[in-house]
Amino acid sequence: MNYLEIILSFLNMIILIVMVLVSVAFFTLLERKGLGYIQIRKGPNKVGLIGIIQPFSDAIKLFSKEFLFLKMSNYYFFFISPLLSLFLSLFIWSIMPYLEVMLNFKLTLLFMLCCMSLGVYLIFLAGWSSNSNYAMLGSLRGVAQVVSYEVSLFLIFLSMIVLIMSYNFMELNIFQKNIWFLFILFPLSFCLFSSMLAETNRSPFDFAEGESELVSGFNVEYSSGGFALFFLAEYSMILFMSMLFTLFFLGASLLSFNFYLKLMIIGFMFIWVRGTLPRYRYDKLMYLVWLQYLPISLNYIIFTVGVMIYICNFFSMI
Repeated sequence: MNYLEIILSFLNMIILIVMVLVSVAFFTLLERKGLGYIQIRKGPNKVGLIGIIQPFSDAIKLFSKEFLFLKMSNYYFFFISPLLSLFLSLFIWSIMPYLEVMLNFKLTLLFMLCCMSLGVYLIFLAGWSSNSNYAMLGSLRGVAQVVSYEVSLFLIFLSMIVLIMSYNFMELNIFQKNIWFLFILFPLSFCLFSSMLAETNRSPFDFAEGESELVSGFNVEYSSGGFALFFLAEYSMILFMSMLFTLFFLGASLLSFNFYLKLMIIGFMFIWVRGTLPRYRYDKLMYLVWLQYLPISLNYIIFTVGVMIYICNFFSMI
């Protein structure tokens, strides 16, 4: 890589991060509007034309409030947790398989899994550093949930790896030109979508932020900018998970407008599920992943390995 490519790569990342933050802002507006119509009421419609400036109004309100530092908290970890959470959720976007100079390389999928695993530590760090029983309980539940669903999530990704025989996201575009993986692995797509809901702490799996039980979960002691950063990180991960689902099951051509349309449809499904389904019971959440999704994903790995062995034998005979 020469200096021009490094500068271009850096500029690409900056533009991508800015676009993601703008997308998050308007995604929150879409969610509030969508939930409003699902619940037969109006969403935000006062600030600007049909409430179009509402996200910026919310951001100004949140960041202009006083940030409260707890006397008994672990000050440095308490302060840095939201910053690291947002940084991680934005940094992971840099692996998008663009043709330009980005962080797309041969082991992109493994790099993504490593980055996603770090999110567990930040949830626990936020709860522990608050020195609050409610925050600690919320973080423990959140960590147990995220770790459990990461297992099924990674095994589902493993089926894709076996099918394309590569860790590179660029290969997904090549292998889905004629038929989407959605038609080949239809049950697995449902497992992936619900695992993504649990991974991002979204309803009906929002146990880390169970308002009726834990006030607000691991971020209960955060106010002002700290809460806003966690909020941005969560919605950035929702959009990233929507992008992943589209990459793995709905074709992976980032150069087409249809890709981004499909991404927004999957993103809207996160909102749709939140407005439709009640919260799951916690023990049922754990039974779902260990007794349902784990066997299904393991069986699909065996199935995909068998398919690949059959194809290799068929071509070797020819």
